[in-house]
Amino acid sequence: MKYSSFILLFLLFLGLSCKVDRKEVAKEPIIKKDSVLNKDLPFAWEGANIYFLLTDRFNNANPDNDVNFNRNNPTGKLRGFMGGDIQGISEKIEEGYFDELGVNAIWFTPVVEQIHGDTDEGTGNTYGYHGYWAKDWTALDPNFGTKKDLADLVKKAHDHGIRVLMDVVVNHTGPITEEDPVWPDEWVITEPTCEFTNYENTTNCTLVNNLPDIRTLSDESVELPDHLLAKWKKEGRLSTELDELQLFFERTGYPRSPRFYIIKWLTDYVHELGIDGFRVDTVKHVNENVWAELYKEASYAFETWKRKHPDAVLDDSPFYMVGEVYGYGISGGREYDFGDKKVDYFDHGFKSLINFELKNDASKEYDSIFSKYSRLLRTKLKGKSALNYLTSHDDGSPFDKDRKEPKKAANVLLLTPGASQIYYGDETARSLVIDSTQGDATLRSFMNWEDLDKESTKDILDHWRKLGKFRREHLAVGTGRHRRLSKSPYTFGRTYMNGDIKDKVVIALDLPDGKKSIWVKGFFGDGTKLFDAYSQTEVTVENGKVVLDNNYDISLLELRE
Repeated sequence: MKYSSFILLFLLFLGLSCKVDRKEVAKEPIIKKDSVLNKDLPFAWEGANIYFLLTDRFNNANPDNDVNFNRNNPTGKLRGFMGGDIQGISEKIEEGYFDELGVNAIWFTPVVEQIHGDTDEGTGNTYGYHGYWAKDWTALDPNFGTKKDLADLVKKAHDHGIRVLMDVVVNHTGPITEEDPVWPDEWVITEPTCEFTNYENTTNCTLVNNLPDIRTLSDESVELPDHLLAKWKKEGRLSTELDELQLFFERTGYPRSPRFYIIKWLTDYVHELGIDGFRVDTVKHVNENVWAELYKEASYAFETWKRKHPDAVLDDSPFYMVGEVYGYGISGGREYDFGDKKVDYFDHGFKSLINFELKNDASKEYDSIFSKYSRLLRTKLKGKSALNYLTSHDDGSPFDKDRKEPKKAANVLLLTPGASQIYYGDETARSLVIDSTQGDATLRSFMNWEDLDKESTKDILDHWRKLGKFRREHLAVGTGRHRRLSKSPYTFGRTYMNGDIKDKVVIALDLPDGKKSIWVKGFFGDGTKLFDAYSQTEVTVENGKVVLDNNYDISLLELRE
């Protein structure tokens, strides 16, 4: 009996020990260790690797918030809410999905409260699932989540060394519906519709019919709309909102004109949560002075947040603003030409503008693209930057719309100098051609998580991950000086120096299968040990070159630590 009891006690102890070990492993998965290491990597917005997603179309972590405000009317295909939410983004941050992609900034579509009703702009009945139809800038739309959800997202992103870009709209309110009254005349104009032929009929007009345009030119003080006051009163926060507005206008001395209300409401998210930057919508449709005012208040809010939360500050980067000046191309340098007027938006708060030119350049030879962008960023755009993309949520003519060259898309996007914008699903070849959709809905299907089990998708995703992580770990890739080393096989080097930070890499593309020589002379001396991050192979420089033997057509060479 004593022997049997001893055996039972021993087995019980062994079982408990195993359980404790398993729990300890589960608490600290490998991916979190990697992300902690990545948190301290040097960062520069000029070479950021930004992941752009539609909040409603990325990941649904909370099905309980899928329907609000009786949004149950039938819609056109892909024109209603589909359930994606803020918690869904946070879930993927925690899983390490963005770490594995080398992402160091996330931009998601606006999450403020949208119009409650639906409308048809000629492309099918539509709800504000995309986030660009604001009803109340001071509240989050419950379909997307709560302010606590957003606070959690920012904290989790920062814990992974990932910055957060909030998408903001100042140009317009949401459309008028039976549930959503028009804002007062002193707040908005409802005509004329923009013609886009000169500065005046691009800025002082409505983008489309039934999209009321904020009177951003006005300095006249206005009262808050009755519908907004009634809403706040019903929600029990009227006095709080009014008190905060009073303090804001007393501090700044601004008139109580429409744009300054909205600037206050948007910069509150920076002040409260530590949002790192804004992606600004419809920039060219608003007088440029407004953006300088927005940047001033956002910077004030960001610096105030950093003073109050010193332990949560990632680095000393200032507040960042990137603008969507539709049609802007990097070749234009600092100016956008309206035909009768040129505007330098970089002189009005913007560090960067979205570059609509790369999707056309992408079909050219690699060195033609890389040399051009390196030159422009050191001449016309010196001290500023461009955010490159190949696909997006509203560009009906993207590069490789049929997803026939997903790996080449990665090479072009992630290796072109400047900041890069991955559109959700670029890395998984999510389809951009959906049957029975109208307009831009075809670009906005739900993220194709189900395809990640396919070998073809795994192969594409693995390629994007390798390039993305290399880019994140080396500032030289996005911000370094470009230099071609060899025409065949095509090989180039990038060097970056800023203070104590020095970085250099060599990258080769279109390599043959099997044994290959890569020319690195002038970048790395003989005897230097290098590491090919793509094939995970250590090599040594001999006679100005390194030799690899594999079936990969790309090499990412870095100094072996």
